[in-house]
Amino acid sequence: MTYKHTAATPNVPEMLRLSDPGVREQLQTLPDSVVLIGLTTDGQPVCADLDADSPHFLVCSATGGGTTTVLRTLTAQLLHHGAHALVLDLKRISHRWAQGLPDVTYCRDIASIHDALIGLRAEMGRRIGHIDQHGDADDLPRLTVVFEAADATLNSLARHWGKVREKGDPKTSPAIDALEDLLFAGRQARMHVLLAGHLNRPLGPEAREKFSTLVLGRVTTGTWERLVPYVDTVPKGNTHPGRVHVVQGLTALPTQVLLMTDAEAAAWAADTAAGKI
Repeated sequence: MTYKHTAATPNVPEMLRLSDPGVREQLQTLPDSVVLIGLTTDGQPVCADLDADSPHFLVCSATGGGTTTVLRTLTAQLLHHGAHALVLDLKRISHRWAQGLPDVTYCRDIASIHDALIGLRAEMGRRIGHIDQHGDADDLPRLTVVFEAADATLNSLARHWGKVREKGDPKTSPAIDALEDLLFAGRQARMHVLLAGHLNRPLGPEAREKFSTLVLGRVTTGTWERLVPYVDTVPKGNTHPGRVHVVQGLTALPTQVLLMTDAEAAAWAADTAAGKI
């Protein structure tokens, strides 16, 4: 089966900013599980529901293609609705806007990222135990894992484990195993991964299949065919700032992503759904 590719049209907006008329109001009306990615033809919103159909996001582009912008905008929306966030940023500076915000934990070096991922596995087990006891997860805060530069970080995690593991320890990194567990079972625990990368390795194709929303910008034909081989037509390259294709369900929608500046994202995240912004 091949999925439908929707060709780009002149109606895709040139830019989409938080300050544009109606954008803030539209964000305020969204349920806490829904995020706005951007707008497509004739101003229709492109959204994803973390509870209903898309627990994890894969954002992939060439350098300068806007991956950090997408992660920032999505994370700010979730924080606005009371989510917690764990930012894994080996670059150390990608999400300065989130540093110091309530309910945000920021990991900048490989050892702390390793420990954080293992901690996530324990947290997921705690949450699933809570659900078994109480019947639902409605009283658990949503937890968003923001994974910047995932390809380089995953390779560094593998090397880190090779240096620190002791005799009798498993050969594969328990941190990478924990991420795979989260991708498979995170939805029911209200835990979600927003990952920026190409996922060449060390995660396999089974893990890639857990990303039901993909945001692809300025990717090569080879990357497109590897990540979304079920889409029948590879779109032409586009260097317009903020222009991506959102692959979701049966379509690949040309989309102008919502841009929040660092200051806007921090302010929107800090004002948790109180309607003050």
